[in-house]
Amino acid sequence: MTLKVAFQMDPMDSIDITGDSSFSLALEAQERGHKIFHYEPKNLSLLQLKPVAKLRSLTVRNITSNHFSLGQQKVADLKTDIDVILMRQDPPFDMSYITATHILEHVHPHTLVINDPANVRNTPEKLFVTHFEDVMPPTLITSDEEEIFSFRKEFKDIIVKPLFGNGGAGVFHIKPDDENLSSLIELHKTFYREPLMIQEYVPAVRQGDKRIILIDGAPVGAVNRVPAQGEARSNMHVGGKPMKCELTSRDREICEIIGPSLKEKGLLFVGIDVIGNYLTEINVTSPTGVQELSRFEDTNIASLIWDAIEKKL
Repeated sequence: MTLKVAFQMDPMDSIDITGDSSFSLALEAQERGHKIFHYEPKNLSLLQLKPVAKLRSLTVRNITSNHFSLGQQKVADLKTDIDVILMRQDPPFDMSYITATHILEHVHPHTLVINDPANVRNTPEKLFVTHFEDVMPPTLITSDEEEIFSFRKEFKDIIVKPLFGNGGAGVFHIKPDDENLSSLIELHKTFYREPLMIQEYVPAVRQGDKRIILIDGAPVGAVNRVPAQGEARSNMHVGGKPMKCELTSRDREICEIIGPSLKEKGLLFVGIDVIGNYLTEINVTSPTGVQELSRFEDTNIASLIWDAIEKKL
């Protein structure tokens, strides 16, 4: 089949083609003969109850600094002119992101949106984990400073992070003797209205934060991201190093717990984060790790994702 595929994502000139998962998905779609298009979220509109986008035809090449070409911009009716939309813009998961999911609900599933826009909105990545028992480290979500200090008194060594952050931004490791917790809470309240997420620190993070990719609810592999020396975060853009790893029995148990719910909600491409025996996040907005896992497993993960998309159609 030849599909018309639109990538709703960040500007093409901003991506790093050596690690970007959206780029891999675009390359694979192009190699399959699909017609691919690109538009930014700012070019998405709801016109007279009709979702439209100012999009451009897209050609991608695996050539650094010459990795794409765009055609002339045209207005497309996303319900009649496009077969598949990949919602791939990076967070922050703010009201702009949420508004985009509402607009895309007008086309899905007539036009297949990956991931399902309503469930992208309804399964925020740190909160969604709380719907599954026996998978998280001890966790508190609150704006109540008294509760935060009570939690710290019980667990001593804690992680403090914004509820809707991404990429490790704003994540702090507060050790038992750290005197900055009050200041950190004050700083957060200055910029955000949302509660904080507080978790017991899991020392196993020093051995790595595992990114497991699931396709239609089933795990296809994992990459271990080892934090840099002196860094509590393992995200690769802050120095985390990707390393080959195998799925453990506990990893598979976690996937079995959450997999049916992911499949039911139309969350076809998901990346989860596992530290030691604990699930910390379920990434549904713009999951990463496709290229790293493909290199370690010698498997085309983007092809597996497209197999699943085409099967849905």
